Amino acid sequence: MQHPCLSCGACCACFRVSFHWSESDPDLGGIVPAELTVKLDPHRVAMRGTEGGPTPRCVALAGTIGVDGHCGIYPQRPSVCREVEPAWEFDRASPQCDKGRLRHGLEPLTPEVWIEYRRNLVADNDPNHESGHPPTAPRAA
Repeated sequence: MQHPCLSCGACCACFRVSFHWSESDPDLGGIVPAELTVKLDPHRVAMRGTEGGPTPRCVALAGTIGVDGHCGIYPQRPSVCREVEPAWEFDRASPQCDKGRLRHGLEPLTPEVWIEYRRNLVADNDPNHESGHPPTAPRAA
């Protein structure tokens, strides 16, 4: 069983992904690809596809939502994405995760999903999510 986020992507097609422009300026240590952003105002940019309208879809979303949807720039994702937690992965609810999944006709994640995932994780030895413990800093979806 793979990490549930690697077959979802719903959060990437539910919200505006806006953040301070410096996150996309490599001269200031920014890692978000600037060509994937659009200016909102003097202080903020947004990921293309999420800047407005009723059906946002981040330009970095790869795959099909609910099948193999995932962030195509995961190591370079913006801080706001790092802060979205999958519901119940660390034993707490995530209204953003639930809203995104429901908007796309997916069932919300439950604690049982994570129990099963952790059982398989031990068997599969997934190097990307080995600890099963909450991060000490904000993380993305």
